[in-house]
Amino acid sequence: MHPSIDLTTSPKAQSIPTLGLTLVTPVGKPTPAGRFRSHLTKLEVFADFVTVIGAVMASYGAYYLLGLGKQIHYSRSVVLGVSATFAAVIVMMLDRVGAYSRGTSLLRVRETEHLLRVSMQALGFILGVSFFTSFLFSRWLLVIALGLVPLFLFLQKHVVYMLVQHLHARGFGIERVLIYGSGSTGRRVYSVLRRSPKLGLEPVAFVDDDIAKVGCAIFELGYENRRSASVMRGPLTRNLVSECAADLVVIAIPSLQHEKFHHAVGEAMAASARVSFVPSHFVHSDPLVDFQDIDGVLLASFSRDPRRFTYEWAKRIFDFIGAVMLLIIGLPLFALLAILIKLDSNGPALFRQERIGLRGRRFRMFKFRTMYTDAPSYAYSPKGSDDLRITRLGRFLRRTSLDELPQLLNVFLGDMSLVGPRPEMPFIVETYSEHHSQRLQVTPGITGLWQLSGDRNYLIHENIEYDLYYIKNRNFFMDVAILLHTMIFAMRGV
Repeated sequence: MHPSIDLTTSPKAQSIPTLGLTLVTPVGKPTPAGRFRSHLTKLEVFADFVTVIGAVMASYGAYYLLGLGKQIHYSRSVVLGVSATFAAVIVMMLDRVGAYSRGTSLLRVRETEHLLRVSMQALGFILGVSFFTSFLFSRWLLVIALGLVPLFLFLQKHVVYMLVQHLHARGFGIERVLIYGSGSTGRRVYSVLRRSPKLGLEPVAFVDDDIAKVGCAIFELGYENRRSASVMRGPLTRNLVSECAADLVVIAIPSLQHEKFHHAVGEAMAASARVSFVPSHFVHSDPLVDFQDIDGVLLASFSRDPRRFTYEWAKRIFDFIGAVMLLIIGLPLFALLAILIKLDSNGPALFRQERIGLRGRRFRMFKFRTMYTDAPSYAYSPKGSDDLRITRLGRFLRRTSLDELPQLLNVFLGDMSLVGPRPEMPFIVETYSEHHSQRLQVTPGITGLWQLSGDRNYLIHENIEYDLYYIKNRNFFMDVAILLHTMIFAMRGV
């Protein structure tokens, strides 16, 4: 599993459009607004967890004080343990329905709907557990919890909402938005962004190609003309985006011509701004575009954060435990291979090489040495086993992928995952286009979809669709399935 890439010679690479439907912006340092959203999500998860624990314990206190039912008594540790378990279930279910995503609904009705639905489903889950186990739950306790859990969560969400509003008002976590198009669609976009403060998107101006509209003030939809933004003269250019210090450009012209649309996207990205657009009614679903419904306005985005809190948390635990177990079990094999490598050729058994990981961060990747020590440390990987740089034992190690085993140390350290796109060398990543840079938005892995495919014998950039599909659709069970298929491939010596 040795990916290599040459963006200058492959005919297929030349066919990749310079402006594609990308999931993410070019890799760079996280913005202050991005860090604010990340911290806010963690705060919300922690607050929900603590709130549910408090609600369940309050429910038990009310049940005990009111003298309801048969008064089944539980120890404080049991109540706390059940509360924490229930809280974890609630948090995972809320994440599942997208409660921790950036979007929100007008008057936060969707948020309240999530709380009610998830609370009932989680309580039903607990009731089912009690039915099939010897642990007995009081029905009265469940009824009280059914009322207090969503109530506590609703009140806590309101407090967080007010906190976020206060922080946004002081300039924290705000992204400036430039709206291209001042017609009815643009005005609608302006209104929903103004009325959804939790998004942290502040529309600062409109851009319109119609000279007659330049200088006009566009007010939000409503009974009172309170907030407005002026219209600037188009067309949309990178200089205009930079002058407005816009972090996001929303193309609010569904009928915009194809050439003008791509020109606007290119200019916005050239100014390092993210791009969203209101699609026309005939736009088809694309796996590389993220759609979001904000109060009835459908926004399609070329940029979204593919990280999901509970998935990333569970994956890291799985990676850590898996790496520790495999390192312990495989220790005799590692020692044997190290001895054989030393006997086969001069040089160290382990080979260290700098690779590019999550969001462009550099790290040292470990491998069993498969080449002679006089081979260049940074060069394109061999395309065949007859390469003169490869040692005799190295051919076997590369064919069976045993040379990758030391990367379990990288998984243990958190630089890599068991499953994910392969990490590349710095000089290769420097040639990445925006299309290829999407691979750097997730933690690199030892194995993945591309490694299992028949296309792994070709350059990885010619088959980047495997990585893009994984980034868009990854989940815990897909990771387990990829590991199982990898084991089958390894046993077959593929």
